[in-house]
Order: sequence, then structure tokens, then C-alpha cells
Amino acid sequence: MAKLKKQLSYISVPSQIINSLSSSSLQSLLVSPKKPSKSSFSRKFFSFNSYKNTRFWFLTLFLVGLFGMLKLGFNLDPPIPFSPYPCFTTSPQDSFASNEKSHASFASNEQQNGQKGEILKGFNESQALVSKGFEDSEESEFWKQPDGMGYRPCLHFSREYRKYSDAIVKDRRKYLLVVVSGGMNQQRNQIVDAVVIARILGAALVVPILQVNVIWGDESEFSDIFDLEHFKSVLANDVRIVSSLPSTHIMTRPVEEKRTPLHVSPQWIRARYLRRLNREGVLLLRGLDSRLSKDLPSDLQKLRCKVAFHALRFAPPILQLGNKLAERMRSKGPYLSLHLRMEKDVWVRTGCLPGPEYDEMISNERKQRPELLTARSNMTYHERKLAGLCPLNAVEVTRLLKALGAPKIARIYWAGGEPLGGKEALLPLITEFPHLYNKEDLALPGELEPFANKASLMAAIDYIVSENSDIFMPSHGGNMGHAIQVKSLLLLGYYQCS
Repeated sequence: MAKLKKQLSYISVPSQIINSLSSSSLQSLLVSPKKPSKSSFSRKFFSFNSYKNTRFWFLTLFLVGLFGMLKLGFNLDPPIPFSPYPCFTTSPQDSFASNEKSHASFASNEQQNGQKGEILKGFNESQALVSKGFEDSEESEFWKQPDGMGYRPCLHFSREYRKYSDAIVKDRRKYLLVVVSGGMNQQRNQIVDAVVIARILGAALVVPILQVNVIWGDESEFSDIFDLEHFKSVLANDVRIVSSLPSTHIMTRPVEEKRTPLHVSPQWIRARYLRRLNREGVLLLRGLDSRLSKDLPSDLQKLRCKVAFHALRFAPPILQLGNKLAERMRSKGPYLSLHLRMEKDVWVRTGCLPGPEYDEMISNERKQRPELLTARSNMTYHERKLAGLCPLNAVEVTRLLKALGAPKIARIYWAGGEPLGGKEALLPLITEFPHLYNKEDLALPGELEPFANKASLMAAIDYIVSENSDIFMPSHGGNMGHAIQVKSLLLLGYYQCS
């Protein structure tokens, strides 16, 4: 057997280090030094010459720095991130105070009002399951709310904005009339832009006229849906709101603009309308949907937020019932709000198909009423589907909820109109998530009668219940989904109106 050669190991050392070492240092690396005694080491280290040694000072600085870091580490509070926003607070839970109060006060109210027998039974069965479900970490994680880190929305207007406010609200020469169309949430967005346009023009805003919806035939007026007096008082320092034209302008023929381009700027609005408005005194605008730019100066963006989330409060009867239904959902714990867009008109407008059973009926309706089609006509159904432009049906919503980790015992409020195919269209969803309710399920006998056949008022009730939910999920993009998303970000502090 051949004799094994002795293996040698090599360590590569950069030439810069070799050059920095003296010959004596290299010799000391090659020759093992004798182990010094304890007394000789102490004499050498603490001798007078050691104070001239750079290694001594490096070691001293290292020990002092280490001691200081340890001391600071035990005394400092948890770090708070620097905020680029002027309205930063250190109380991240403040924004949820109002919801917690309403949730806590509902227990006695629930006993007074009572519930439908069937709904109460379902709620009682789910209560034990919910408490049990919270013991499971995965289920509790599903309901976990993000931390706003103490950021709060702010609506502090600039000095220049406030400077011109007094003259604008006192102006009695210029008035803006607007006619808004679409569903409740679409009308809401147009009302917001109408206030901003009135501010841009320095005009008073006449209470917006709600056009009768061609699909639902809803003839509700502004004051039927929104709290008019609250609307006026909140905006008193921004834009003057009047209920009707004064007698001095009642016979004036308004300057009418029917086709305002999309996403126009404040400069465009002034250049287009201001001279004629100063001359005639009254301007009439129709169809404001997406006409005003989304990229506005800071003060006008703040005004948008102020109108949408402070001034446009629902009328007291709607607000009262909506909060009652939200409290009934909340009484047994957290709940998810699901905005289903499965109505017949939605399938017709989007150019999508609900399923084999109703595809032919929707296609025929679309041919008979092509004016209802709001989607791109140059795209096929399959192209729209792949692009994510079609509403999810019940099967697809169920798959999505399961993929997101929603527990089977999750209590779900579904908002929206009657789905095409009735309750049977919801069977795939009900099978997987049996605790599924809507406003008809939660309302006591007679509570919904004042709002019957008024789609805008029903949509407002859905909005309130959805806004108060722990999780909101739309099955299709739309104005309601966008509004609740922004409102949630405002409450959590992730979005600043600036």
C-alpha cells in the first residue's frame, strides 16, 4: 500500500495586508511565540508604553461604544417612523374608536328589536363556531386588521385657499347647475366633482339634480338620499350651496355644456366657462362622470375628500337603518361584506356572460338595447374575461374566498340587487359559506318598506353595512368598491388627503 503524502493547506492573504506588515511581524507569524506569563502580560499591557499603542485605544473605544449601545438599548422607547405628513399622531387606535363604541352599544339594542326566528337561529349556531374559530391561528389571521401606525388623514387647507374662500361664499352673481346620472355611487362621485368645479369657478352650487335612472326608474331626489342641511353646513366655508336659483336668476337662460371632455384640468374649466358664466350668471353641466381630472392641486384634492367623506352624509332614515343592520351583523363578531355584481343589467352593460343558462337571454337584451353597453365593443367576451373586466359569478367568488383563507363559519353580508337567476344563483356560495345574509334577511318586518322600489336608497343601505364591515370584497370593480376602499385607507391612516 503506497505511503500517503502529507497534505498541505494554504491560506490566501491579500498583498495589501502583506505589504503593511513589517518583517518582524511576518517572522512572528511564522514562529510560534512563547506563551507569556500572566504577570509579564499585565506589565506589558498596562505599562506606560502601552498607552502609545493604537491597539490599546481601539480596544478602549470598542468597549466604551459597546457599553453605550447596551445602555441606550435598554432605555429607548420603540422607534417611531419619521412622518412626511403634518398630521401624524401616536395613537393608532383612535380611528377605530367610533366603530368600537357602536359595536359595544348594540347588545342592548339587539334585545329590544329582536330578530327574525330563522336569522337568530343561524346567528346563535354560528356564535359558538366563531368563538371556536378564533382559537385557530389561521382563522384569526384572516380577520386581523392592518396597523395604521398612528397616521391620520388631514384636511388643513393652505393660507391661499382660505384667503379666497370668503369672497367665493359671498358671491351672488354666479350659479352652477348640474344634472348627475347613473346609480347612487356614480351620482355621488359626480356630486363631489360638481362642488370642486363650483369652487374653481367661484360660483354658488345649486343642489344637484338627480336624473331618473333609465334602468331602475328611481325618481329619488338629493334630499331623499343625503342629509341636505349637513351638506350645506360642512361646505359653508368652501362653496355656497343653495336649494334653488334666486329670483334674480330664475328667468336667466343658462349656458349649457353637454359634452365636457374627460379628465379636464382647472385651467381648462376656467378658460372654457368663466367668461360666459360671468356674462350670463348661470352655467348648466350634464354628465360629469370622470370629467374632472384626478390629478388636482392639493387644496382641491382635499376638498374632494371633504365632500366625499364628510359632507355627503346619508339622510337620517337611511343612516339609522343601515347602522341597525350593521350592528346586527356585528353582534356575533367580525363579518365580511361582499358586493356581488350579478344583476341582469350588470351582465348587459359589461358585455359579459353569466353562464350557459342565461347567455342567450343576455345577448338578445344587449342587441335590443345597445345603448346600455358601457364596455368596449371591440372586445369579445373571452377577451374581457381574461382582462379581468367581467364580474365574478358565485362559483368564482367562492373559489376566491377559499383561496384567501376565509373560514367556513365566516359570516358574510352580500350587498347588491337581485342576482340573475334569483337565490339559486348563489347556491355555490351558500353551500361553502352557509352564514350568508343580505338586507332582506336582517331587516325586521316593515323596516324596508319606506325604501321599496328605490334602488338608490337600497344601495345607500348596502353602502353603510359594507362600510362598517371588517373586510370588504367587491366581485367587480365599481364606484362603490373604490369609495369604500379609499374610506378604509383613510380610517387606517394609509392615505392622506393632501
